[in-house]
Amino acid sequence: MPGAVLIVDDSATMRKIIMRTIRTAGVMFQVTHEASNGKEALAKLQEGPVDLVLCDINMPEMNGMEFVKNARQLPNCKDTMIVMVSTESSPELIEQVKALGATAYISKPFTPERFKEVLAPLLN
Repeated sequence: MPGAVLIVDDSATMRKIIMRTIRTAGVMFQVTHEASNGKEALAKLQEGPVDLVLCDINMPEMNGMEFVKNARQLPNCKDTMIVMVSTESSPELIEQVKALGATAYISKPFTPERFKEVLAPLLN
């Protein structure tokens, strides 16, 4: 079982939906952290190791793209899996965020099956 997941979204409701969806998909973590924007997420990453980050793009303070760029600069985050979870779905944006260092991308609306499809190969 992977150690820790960090769910980053400015909506507390969406963070809970994502957590419930990954559990329904059969993906369990020992610890779940939450952050409401990229700045909070960076602070959480500096507190200790995280195996997986699930991050929205559109957030106040620091958006998901800025977060990915900054997270990849942290020594303890160079290999952390970062999966973007967003309503934004243009191929250009997805390529751009992957070029910044995102591991994968899940478009909203999502299903437990989609999370399982994306996360299973990353976590095994």
